[in-house]
Amino acid sequence: MLFMPYLAKKPQMKTIIVSNRLPVKIIESEGNYELKQSEGGLATGLGSIYQKDNNIWLGWPGLEVTDEERQKDVTRDLKDMNLAPVFLTQDEINLYYEGFSNEVLWPVFHYHPTYAKYEQDYWNSYVEVNKKFRDALLEIAEPEDTIWIHDYQLLLLPGLLRQVQPDCTIGFFQHIPFPSYELFRLIPWRKELLEAMLGADLLGFHTFDDVRHFISAASRLLPVQAAANEITYQNRRIVVDPFPMGIDTPKYEALTHEPAVIDTIKMLKETFSDVRMILTIDRLDYSKGILQRLQAFDMLLNNHPEYIDKVVLYMIVVPSRDTVPQYRDLRAEIDQLVGNINSRYRTINWNPIHYYYRSFPIEMLSALYSMAEVCLVSPMRDGMNLVSKEYVASRKDETGVLILSEMAGASKELIDAILVNPNNIVEVTGAFIQALEMPLDEQKRRMLAMRKVVSKFNVHHWVKIYLDKLAEVKNMQQSMLTKHVSGLVRQHIEEEYSKAEGRIIFLDYDGTLVGFKGDINEASPDQELLDVLNKLIEDQRNKLVLVSGRSHETLDTWFKDQHIDIIAEHGAWQRKAGGEWAQLDGLYSKWKEQILPVMERYVDHTPGSFIEEKSFSLVWHYRKVEEGLGEQRANELASLLSFIAANSGLQILPGNKVVEIRDIEVNKGKLALRWLQQEPYTYIMAMGDDHTDEDMFKVLPEKAFTIKVGNSKSAARFFLRNTQEVRQFLKQLAGLKDQ
Repeated sequence: MLFMPYLAKKPQMKTIIVSNRLPVKIIESEGNYELKQSEGGLATGLGSIYQKDNNIWLGWPGLEVTDEERQKDVTRDLKDMNLAPVFLTQDEINLYYEGFSNEVLWPVFHYHPTYAKYEQDYWNSYVEVNKKFRDALLEIAEPEDTIWIHDYQLLLLPGLLRQVQPDCTIGFFQHIPFPSYELFRLIPWRKELLEAMLGADLLGFHTFDDVRHFISAASRLLPVQAAANEITYQNRRIVVDPFPMGIDTPKYEALTHEPAVIDTIKMLKETFSDVRMILTIDRLDYSKGILQRLQAFDMLLNNHPEYIDKVVLYMIVVPSRDTVPQYRDLRAEIDQLVGNINSRYRTINWNPIHYYYRSFPIEMLSALYSMAEVCLVSPMRDGMNLVSKEYVASRKDETGVLILSEMAGASKELIDAILVNPNNIVEVTGAFIQALEMPLDEQKRRMLAMRKVVSKFNVHHWVKIYLDKLAEVKNMQQSMLTKHVSGLVRQHIEEEYSKAEGRIIFLDYDGTLVGFKGDINEASPDQELLDVLNKLIEDQRNKLVLVSGRSHETLDTWFKDQHIDIIAEHGAWQRKAGGEWAQLDGLYSKWKEQILPVMERYVDHTPGSFIEEKSFSLVWHYRKVEEGLGEQRANELASLLSFIAANSGLQILPGNKVVEIRDIEVNKGKLALRWLQQEPYTYIMAMGDDHTDEDMFKVLPEKAFTIKVGNSKSAARFFLRNTQEVRQFLKQLAGLKDQ
């Protein structure tokens, strides 16, 4: 069911959270279902949203429920908790979740591409399950709702939703890392994933590195425009930003005062009265660096026997997918390495490693956080890692040392931890010694700084700043839509056009009347364009002026039969309809002798680039250059040309895949003003797509209808999204029906 139009009474806006799993644990016992609230960080943080008003959390309940009557019972029970289910079959769980999500995306995104299995059945199921989530979402969503989608299992959902409801508000947050372009492009369905993710209005990641990697991948694989943290795709501006997730700090601080936690701390202190504890807590996964930390602990005891009998490694590994070969093999390696270390170093009263392959209740974890003098968090790759923040929040006496992998997202915030490369066993061993020998005043200084960070940037702060930013992005998009030439705006422009007696219309060529071509010589006007221009020219109230950067020889060839005024090479040449070409006075080209060799060196060093020489300008084109390299070379060239041409009367103009240098007197704006002075016009319109057209937009009267092609920032009053919209709009003005 699609979004329903508004009825007489407008429904109350709500926020819909969508994730693979619902924030509850469903336990089946003797045919009955018991619902238990999850204690996970995401469930805690988003509880303040979905549990109030008419907000909803949509996701898989965690069990296969195939019987329709049972599905109705579960749906009814979940509704009382503001939850809505998406029921998955066992095949879908195997292929979509265990398959594509965890055997394609997880290993690639965590920099273990050799573990990835690019099975077509996985992809097919991933697509179908994302569609199932979309359909379930559309049954409960209204047009004004805010939809916040979470994590890598649902990368396709923003795009699928955008296709059927183009104006809805969609946020997406990824909780695992986003890999570099070189790794991401290994995925066969990479473009489809990126296109779908760009269906969101705001894309959130934990770190700025993830943001950079995503923008790099999108820029290289898709026809997008990227500037700073914004991507323009299919005429929509999407913001990509880091939002480091926090924890429920007050909750972890309060736990330390609970009787059960206090009793457990007392028991642990009695058990480990003569030793110091290094704590590690992880889920079983090859991305967590568990083997490497065991090797570092082995090195500590081997190279520094003074720590024997004095230190224990308390290691909790939470079971995860141990039926999968890689995980099963990893567990076997961990078991073997722990056994070897314990057998070599144990004494009668001391075991170096206390290893537990199971999960613990939160009260036990709180006691361990409070007890352990050192906490080691050393993943090989991690989106954030909240264990590090939970340890810091639990250290109310402000003692203790955190050793943290620089590969974890948390390392960007907890800079007062001892940061290590988890692959460097020697460095991790040294970190053990530094932590164990750290003076109390240094411990407190470091811990106090980290506690301030964890307290301020908690999970509720994370939720607030993300949703505030999403609203800001949507407002930005809406403010741009008010300038789009459509609806009432278009009607107003057309009405003024109909009433006017004297009209002048300035039209840029490349990027406005025709799209950009890989070969600049292939962009000659097609018959449709010529028909539109001829129809406009037939109206004696119209004067058409083509204002282009093209050479006057090319434009003369293309438009020799059209009764149209032409300003060529950005104003260096001009020709009245039916007249002769005239050159702008006071121009010279001697400067080319110095500049041309510089540009030629950049052509030699940049495959795919070339130089276009005009009468009074030189243009370095890089449309065919490798993405990223072209932009780098263009910036270098523009900077160098600016230095060479300083105080020489030349102007450097970065454009759409070009860098142009020209005489400063060559200016579309100046020439447009000359045309306006020749006779009175009651209707003035100008259209263009790049920097050179901004000169024209800035000098025309305020009443002029200046129109930017593309929705980037501009001095123009209005915008059209692309050349197709330009053509349709000009057809409408000319009275031509859409073909």
